[in-house]
Amino acid sequence: VQLVESGGGLVHIGESLRLSCAYSGDTGGISFMAWYRQAPGKQRELLASINSAGRTDYEDSVKGRFTISRDNAKNTMILQMDSLKPEDTAVYYCNAEAYVRDYWGRGTQVTVSS
Repeated sequence: VQLVESGGGLVHIGESLRLSCAYSGDTGGISFMAWYRQAPGKQRELLASINSAGRTDYEDSVKGRFTISRDNAKNTMILQMDSLKPEDTAVYYCNAEAYVRDYWGRGTQVTVSS
């Protein structure tokens, strides 16, 4: 499974960004997908997840602001991020679990300027 993130960039407080994760390869075994982020000097944290049944879960700090979705026909997972804050600045990573293995993208930088 290969994962490629896109859509990061520089925005101001309160603005929105839409991140995409394009997945390819042996995608039939993907059971779980998620978005993580890692800020400088901090550990990578789980933000949002979606399972094969479409159930979603969110970390408290992004609940109500971020929305995760998945379009299997387009092999794309989306993270819609609204009301962005400076503390959302980080590298955002796409993650997939398939056949009891974890796969990661290379990440996309999101910077929220005050």
